[in-house]
Amino acid sequence: MTNETLECFNCGRANPEWAQVCRSCGVPLRQGRERTVPTGRVPTDRDSLISIGAVLGTILAAIVIGLFVSGLNPTEPSVGLSTPTPEPTIATTPEPSLAPSVEPTVAPTATPVPLPATVVFGTQLDENRQVVDPVETFTPTMVWAHSITSTQPFGASLIGEEVTRLNEDGTDAETIVNQAQNQLGVDPAATSVGFVAGPASNFIRDWGPGLYVLRVYINNELIGEGTFRLSEG
Repeated sequence: MTNETLECFNCGRANPEWAQVCRSCGVPLRQGRERTVPTGRVPTDRDSLISIGAVLGTILAAIVIGLFVSGLNPTEPSVGLSTPTPEPTIATTPEPSLAPSVEPTVAPTATPVPLPATVVFGTQLDENRQVVDPVETFTPTMVWAHSITSTQPFGASLIGEEVTRLNEDGTDAETIVNQAQNQLGVDPAATSVGFVAGPASNFIRDWGPGLYVLRVYINNELIGEGTFRLSEG
């Protein structure tokens, strides 16, 4: 190889002497022919047009092949669909209820209505037929007596008395030792009366020792009551 160059008759650029085509404009270099100098900026000779057409065809073919290859290997889009960022939910704290609390209703306790008559026990009565010295427990050597005092006149000529045995806690033992049919005469206008029943030993023998209640009735209506105890010693 030599360092001689061959000048392109189309663009005037120097090419190696072995070049068959101009390395600048692609026009075939024909050795042995006279260079035809183009008369204008755009070559119009047949050989130049063929060379330009070949170059353009090569470029178009390369573009078509590139598009075909890119269709066989599709690339993922550089920008993906953005996933929406969920907005934080602001939790609200429930406000305390301002409604007033309802306090439980307390049922009123029924107050027992006091009975109109009072029963007192003892061993003897005064001139007004009232117990002189109240006694709670009777022994065999004692006399059993009691008096009844009412806040209003008896309004009847007879009163009934009933004696019932009690448990030690004060509840009825459901043992009636003397029925209310035991009617005693009274002055309907009187408000007090007393009775001496006899030796306590008789009741201890008949009823037994223990705690008792005496209830007083007028026309089967309870007007008063009192408790006493019988003891053997």
